[in-house]
This record gives sequence, structure tokens and C-alpha cells, in this order.
Amino acid sequence: MRNFKEVEQHIVGILKRDLPNNLYYHGLHHTMDVLRSAELIGKQEKLSEEEMLLLKVAVLYHDSGFTKVYRNHEEVGCEMAKADLPGFGFTSAEIEIICGMIWATKIPQNPKNKLEYIIADADLEYLGTDDFERIGRTLFEEIKIYLGVESERQWNIIQVGFLKGHSYHTNFCKKHRESEKQKNLKEIERIIATYD
Repeated sequence: MRNFKEVEQHIVGILKRDLPNNLYYHGLHHTMDVLRSAELIGKQEKLSEEEMLLLKVAVLYHDSGFTKVYRNHEEVGCEMAKADLPGFGFTSAEIEIICGMIWATKIPQNPKNKLEYIIADADLEYLGTDDFERIGRTLFEEIKIYLGVESERQWNIIQVGFLKGHSYHTNFCKKHRESEKQKNLKEIERIIATYD
């Protein structure tokens, strides 16, 4: 019998032990935030128990690849899921669905079905919340280290491009997060206008 708690204990243990300490955004806290978001959106989207299980397992693995690499971590996370999950009773077909969800979080997002829409939205739900600035700052601190973004101006220009290119996929996020996301975008545009 597949037991979510066993999978959670296993992968959370790996994340606690192996995620670099300077992943200020992509730390364990992010995975747990996305798990909460995915459950909330999944309930709103009326997922079956079976779908919810696959979604939650995918969330636990979606950033696990950061334990080994920074770029293309989705590929590594999928490999980790393929290596681990048969031992927890998941079939190869279920693992393929889980890997599809992991890939759906890759930027730029390209989810293809309901479960992928939900994980993609859960991963970036913060864009449409009043936590946007606080969480965004942790991402800025992280990419200064990993991607060489140096100035706040450069970061804000990246954020504007990202927000303009981003779309929510689920009815829940379209209804409850899109308008706040647009406010967050306008605020960054206002900040950028002060630079000149």
C-alpha cells in the first residue's frame, strides 16, 4: 500500500540533509509551501484521492534535484523519483505522471493537463499574494549566488519580464491570485521608473 507519510519522511529527510544552505528561496520551506498550495488548489479543483496523492508526491520531488545541481534540477528530481518510488509501491505509469508534474514546474512553464496546471500554479502562487516582495527578496539573494544577478535594478527588470510572461492555469488562481499579481507587477514597474 502506498503511504504518503513514508514518502514524505524519506524525501524530506534527503532535502534537510542535502539541500545547500544558501538556497534562500528553494529551501525545504519552499517545498512545504508549495505542498500547502497544491492541496488547497487541488481541493478547489476537486481532485480525487488518487490524483491528490500523485500531486503531493510530485510536489515533494519537484525541487529535490537541487540536492545535486542548480540548473536543470527538474531532470534530476525526476530521476530521483524514478529511483525511489517503485520501493513505495508506485507503478511506472504513476511515476510518469509524477515526472510530468515535475517537468511542468520548469521555467518557462508548459503544463499540459489538470495535475500539471495545479503544480505549476502552486509553485508560483506567491506571485499573486502579499508575500510577493518578501519571497521575491529570498529569490534575489539566491540568484545573486547562482545566476550572477548583481543589482536590484537588474533583478526588478527580470521580475517585470517574468510577471508579464506568466499565466495562471487553474480557475482558483485566475480568480484569487491574478489581480494581486497585476498589482505586484505595477509596483515593480513603479520602482523601475524611479531608477531613471
